[in-house]
Amino acid sequence: MKLTRLLLLPAFVVALGFTSCQQDAEVTTKEEVSQEVLTQISNLGFYNKNVERTEGGYIVEGDIFLSEKDLTSAHNTNALRVGEAEQYRTTNLVNAGTGRNITLSIDPKLPASYATALDEAIARYNAEGLTITMSRVASGGNIHIVAAPKSAQYLASAGFPTSGNPYNSIKVATRYIGSTPNQSWFATILAHEIGHCIGFRHTDYMDRAYSCGGSYTNEGASTVGAVHVPGTPTAQDPNSWMLACIGSGQNRPFNSNDKIALDYLY
Repeated sequence: MKLTRLLLLPAFVVALGFTSCQQDAEVTTKEEVSQEVLTQISNLGFYNKNVERTEGGYIVEGDIFLSEKDLTSAHNTNALRVGEAEQYRTTNLVNAGTGRNITLSIDPKLPASYATALDEAIARYNAEGLTITMSRVASGGNIHIVAAPKSAQYLASAGFPTSGNPYNSIKVATRYIGSTPNQSWFATILAHEIGHCIGFRHTDYMDRAYSCGGSYTNEGASTVGAVHVPGTPTAQDPNSWMLACIGSGQNRPFNSNDKIALDYLY
């Protein structure tokens, strides 16, 4: 099965990646990453192979953005390992109080089909009766969807909450997604990125090989933590919307375990 990798994450940004066959001449050559930077990345608890230099920092593990500041700031790490594949949250969550609406907006320069897919992603969350609700606004949303740079090596990227607020943007690589993507597939991608924006890590955080193939890869607790959500399974969960990789054209609405995780947090 053709896989597209999720590359996305307090200033850590997670992104949705792509397969190598999708590269073309417009993608710029990766800049050399110094050994000092690789050591800093490793010291933060992240895998430091195949690191990509990008504007303002580095993309590691195919889906996490670390800013220059992240590499040099002092942090505490938090992790609770229960199994190999269960729902995980960060230590950074949205302050929902007794109820909170999160607004999402989309750059009008993006294809109209993207707004349709965003509406479907929003509807998936609103159908769960959570403390947080979501709505699309014309501009100035709490989360704004914009085009990624042409040199982006991912399909989409987003980040984790800060100061009780959702991460404020999702970047989508239009050159890989196209102007008329499969709506359910793209809605799944957007729902995944929104998941990061409100504090979810990958379901297969402990072993990305489960959904991405290849060798065992532990994403690392990092400075935002990886806390197991009670009530979710400690065995593999093949259909979770927060798995690190997704098959081309695949639709992943919330499964029963995803719904438990969403309801527990919000």
